[in-house]
Amino acid sequence: MKPKFKTMDWERLISNKRLGMEDIHTVERDDRSVFLRDYDRVIFSAPFRRLQNKTQVFPLPGSVFVHNRLTHSLEVSCVGRSLGNNISRQLIEKRPSLSKTFVPEIGNIVSTACLAHDMGNPPFGHSGEKAISAFFKQGKGAYLEESFRENRAHWTDIINFEGNANAFRLLAHQFLGRRKGGFAMTYSTLASIVKYPYSSIYAEQKNKFGFFDSEAAIFKKIADELGIICLSGDAKHLKYVRYPLVYLVEAADDICYLLMDLEDAHKLKLLSTAETKELMMAFISDNEKQHIESIISMVSDVNEQVSYLRSKLIGLLIKECTQVFMENEDAIMNGTFRGSLIDNITPQMQQAYKNCAKVSLQKIYRSKDVLDVELAGFQIISTLLDIMVNAVMNPENEYSKLLIGRVSSQYEIAAPDTYTKILAVLDYISGMTDVYALDVYRKINGNSLPAV
Repeated sequence: MKPKFKTMDWERLISNKRLGMEDIHTVERDDRSVFLRDYDRVIFSAPFRRLQNKTQVFPLPGSVFVHNRLTHSLEVSCVGRSLGNNISRQLIEKRPSLSKTFVPEIGNIVSTACLAHDMGNPPFGHSGEKAISAFFKQGKGAYLEESFRENRAHWTDIINFEGNANAFRLLAHQFLGRRKGGFAMTYSTLASIVKYPYSSIYAEQKNKFGFFDSEAAIFKKIADELGIICLSGDAKHLKYVRYPLVYLVEAADDICYLLMDLEDAHKLKLLSTAETKELMMAFISDNEKQHIESIISMVSDVNEQVSYLRSKLIGLLIKECTQVFMENEDAIMNGTFRGSLIDNITPQMQQAYKNCAKVSLQKIYRSKDVLDVELAGFQIISTLLDIMVNAVMNPENEYSKLLIGRVSSQYEIAAPDTYTKILAVLDYISGMTDVYALDVYRKINGNSLPAV
């Protein structure tokens, strides 16, 4: 199918239309824009609060407080707001007529999308995603494949479980007893969250996709309304180019997770002060190094030195990514831009970023504590999936009734089809915090009882 739109248009891309409220006229009762209302809806939501008890990389804090999903999301939101404000300002300088559109709101939209980008992630970090996929691909859930013979897209949704797609479902799906449109977010905010704008049928190689088949029609509705370029309009094989603001959300995440993980690793003594400073100073140009070093030398606290460098690098990378976006605006708007903004920064910074990523993989993501969390996460999530899948597939059993009885009524456990039942189980388990998942695991194994 030929793309419906040859290029995207900013006036059309930034829309205040709300999902589920398209035909409802509401009167604004305060000075907040509709996009700030999106931000507030996320901040005050239960799924967002639960991020405080979900692993980012390292185990949840002991004596040293490191990042969890909540603090990570808040920091990504701050960086995303800066990137969005930079882009909106420069777009308006380039085309002053855009000042009369919603383009000045880009900072608020990106900030909200950043805030929500990890809300669909299951307990125990990325290992939770791997555990869910592995359960159905290689584990006890593999027997279900036969049930999906007539709809391959439903099976690929499950065996490639993706936190990004689950975030879109969490925000847009109408759960039982809830209002139409889920969180009733604006189309532009929802589009900004979808990092991989295609169905899971395209994800079998890389395990990445942007929406479950259950929400494909919702994404199509949003994408077509905003004029996002369509690459394949087949109902079971949707594929679009990226919504432009996704690049800003992705860049904010790329900037934060790498630099904050380095800072956390330094605090946990996985990296020495000398190693950390060397990695960070590689981003700084030769002309600035002496000035930066003189500032650091005035501070005796090594954690403060690393913190200063981290803040300096965030500023530099925001500037770099802003420049990359504006220089490649035409390619981004016609869907031909390749890679991420970080992939296209200056060679010196790109090499410094790659060095940090390499060291992070070796000394952080493969550290004993991190691997222990992944191992525990695999065991806990696999066990929960095993008992819950068996329960929804055999609801008449007495043990199944007990298990189903502790699941929230908003989840469609009693659905007539296997796909919806399995998604309901995934909704339930992915919404758990690390601590709650561990607690449920202990109770169903008889290792823990209330008040005992």
